[in-house]
Amino acid sequence: MLDAILSAHLKSATPINREHATNVGVRNYALLFFGCVLFHLAGTWSLPLIDRDEPRFAEASREMIERSDYVVPYFNDRVRFDKPPLTYWFQVVSYRVFSENDFAARFPSAIAAALTALSIFAWGSRLRSPRRPSALQACTGGNRIGWWAAIIFTLSLQTFLHAKAAVADMWLVLFVTLAHWSGYELLRDCLTNDDKRSTFNWNWWMFYFALGFAFLAKGPIGWTPLLTVTSTIILLREPQFAQRFKFGRGIVVILAIVSIWGIPALLRTNGEFFVVGIGRHVIGRSFGAMEGHGANSLGAYLLLLPFYFVTVFASFFPWSIKLPWLAKQLWRNRGAAVGARSDRPGNKIDNYLLTGASIIFFIFTLAKTKLPHYTLPAFPLLSLLLAWRWIDSETPTRFLKKSAVAAVCVYFALALFVAPFAAQVFPAWQLFRQSRDYLRPEMQFASVDYNEPSLVWYFRSRVRGWLQTPALRPTNVQRFMEQTGPRFVILPTELAGKIYPVLPNDWKNFRARGFNIAKGKQADLTLILKPE
Repeated sequence: MLDAILSAHLKSATPINREHATNVGVRNYALLFFGCVLFHLAGTWSLPLIDRDEPRFAEASREMIERSDYVVPYFNDRVRFDKPPLTYWFQVVSYRVFSENDFAARFPSAIAAALTALSIFAWGSRLRSPRRPSALQACTGGNRIGWWAAIIFTLSLQTFLHAKAAVADMWLVLFVTLAHWSGYELLRDCLTNDDKRSTFNWNWWMFYFALGFAFLAKGPIGWTPLLTVTSTIILLREPQFAQRFKFGRGIVVILAIVSIWGIPALLRTNGEFFVVGIGRHVIGRSFGAMEGHGANSLGAYLLLLPFYFVTVFASFFPWSIKLPWLAKQLWRNRGAAVGARSDRPGNKIDNYLLTGASIIFFIFTLAKTKLPHYTLPAFPLLSLLLAWRWIDSETPTRFLKKSAVAAVCVYFALALFVAPFAAQVFPAWQLFRQSRDYLRPEMQFASVDYNEPSLVWYFRSRVRGWLQTPALRPTNVQRFMEQTGPRFVILPTELAGKIYPVLPNDWKNFRARGFNIAKGKQADLTLILKPE
């Protein structure tokens, strides 16, 4: 897709400058991609995986390799219905290259974030008003909209966090962005009043392929671009534009992509992947708060309705400082609401980008389960909108430059200097490092009052057995440890002292103090190990 955009940029270039423009354009894409990858990877090796989602994804991918089963994900020897498999597949590839470790589990997210920035850059380089640079200048980096949109997205706080996280969100963001971009290209002549209509077949194919892979990344939420283009067509009052999308054929393409994995998964789980994956983890999250994220009562639900319109100021920081300015600019240029100015291309582009972002915010606002990062797929659109309006208004870029430099310095400091110290508060990681020389593949293990996924991820790197579920009751600890074979148990230190005031001679014990991030409380744990 980027090659096609690059070719389109070069059409207006003279033969003499074409080769130079190509070289500079490729250099800019490569510079942005590898710069983003290095930026996002910084520090990923020094911070342990954070409970609960990161260890679940990382371990499920490892169990795919152990089972040679790439259709049905498992976690701790139990089917994991939570997410479709795309993220696991990318982590499996990463494990093949870098081995099974924290860095390899997070590497795919950094790649997805860098590809998203590349897509934003290419898309933003197409957003030119008559005052902006020519196509040749855009290709060679003259168009600042693409650069600033990519920088704004990359340096947003929520992007910084999730580009370093072993979860599915960045892959969802990438494919939702590609779908929104392809939808824009299919409507570009209408949105920009450009007589040169985008007729490339790859626009149509990219739109539906991106929607298919977005579903494989994180489920039906990946289909929000369908709502964006449909809403845009309705707002434009041009129903004939719907013919360009050939929605019937497109849905067949999406279902074909999804069914390559979905049908085998449904058959092998007797339909449970749909019942649990869609029923519980999609519909259930919409109508009830899961794992304490949200509100179950009507009063609390109504109170949390503006949740994302508040948290965006932290998630989109530092650029959120300029969101009031952006809102003011959009209000001034609201062409869709003022008939005399409704044909201005800038306003139509505003409407397309704003519609896509608003739909994502609206959907998650209505859902009862709420987490700040759920609206991350809207950030590429917000980044493009802010850069587009900032550059188009010819406002000095001093704020953008200062914010970018400050953000880079802060983020590098957090990743390279703060993360290694923060690692000391992860009790599962500490206990593993202390005890790993005594761990044996044949060992069994269990826990009391600390059943977090990080135990499975770290200890199963040395142990073939599974963390016993459900967690042990205090009265069953001695019975578990007295069984034949080597084993260990992890339990609160105070309880360990009561059950085993004195350990047998050949047993080992290790202690770690830290913080249970999933439950938001202090953790003081002891690992008691029986070698034989």
